[in-house]
Amino acid sequence: MKNRLLFIFVTILFPLLSFGQETPAKDSVPPKIKYWKLKALIGANGTQTSFVNWSAGGRNNVSILGFFSASADYAKDSWSWKNNVDLALGGLRYMDSLGRRQGLQKTDDKIDFATNVGYKIKDKWFLSAVGGFKSQFLNGFNLPNDSTKVSGFMAPGYVNVALGIDYTPQSNLSIFLSPIAIKMTIVNDKILADQGAFGVDPAVLNVNGQIITAGKRFRGEFGAYLRVQYQKELFKNVNFKGRLELFSNYVENPQNIDVNADVLWTFKVNSWLSASLNWTLIYDDDINIRDVKGNFGPRTQFKSVLGLGLSYTVRNFVEKK
Repeated sequence: MKNRLLFIFVTILFPLLSFGQETPAKDSVPPKIKYWKLKALIGANGTQTSFVNWSAGGRNNVSILGFFSASADYAKDSWSWKNNVDLALGGLRYMDSLGRRQGLQKTDDKIDFATNVGYKIKDKWFLSAVGGFKSQFLNGFNLPNDSTKVSGFMAPGYVNVALGIDYTPQSNLSIFLSPIAIKMTIVNDKILADQGAFGVDPAVLNVNGQIITAGKRFRGEFGAYLRVQYQKELFKNVNFKGRLELFSNYVENPQNIDVNADVLWTFKVNSWLSASLNWTLIYDDDINIRDVKGNFGPRTQFKSVLGLGLSYTVRNFVEKK
């Protein structure tokens, strides 16, 4: 009898004791640390222009520009690894009055990849190794003569490698300085290489104009490198992203500094609709360009692309304002 009462007592009391115990609150569980910050922007801009009995003249045309920008940043303890890729490709198609297709030309063409591996040696200071690759997708032509090729995929292709110090006073600002940098130019096209395009050594010709030695398809330079990057939402729905790169060749004309600057403004209307303005400025002392007067030599190159269209951004973190 006593054993039966004891059994009943334990059977009733045990659930009550269990119910009275405190269970760990969900809020007490530490949040999962995200070592990777991922962000991607994809979009397309387009225009269509048509004329009917238009006295001022004009040509029917359709243009479209697609772009993709993504970043993948890793940070854990004293190590960091930042990656960024920017792609763009756009074209303009002319149409006649009957809607038949005519000429097609590029309006933008870009492949740009950058990576940075750093080790923190002091607060906001990193010992870093950076690398970069730039090229384009399609052939470029000396319009309106679309039979004269002036560029192509890996013609040119640029590869940069540098070791130096990266100063990051803010999470969206990086100042990298390297006294040990290598700039490699690749021209993977026989005709362009023989012409000495983009700074490679041209072909050696005999008195009859025949090629004795083919042009070089590779040019390597050793020098100093500076890169400044900044990205921020300056105002509500107005984002700024800029990068400035400077390179000086130790061996040949170090005073002639190569400049590559890229600025992107994005103006967000809503989750899908946005406008963008992209400026690119390049000066390379090794690239000779013929101007309208026929003079041949280094020139400052500038490109501006303004677009309105659809875009969408995804990320796995909350971006700081």
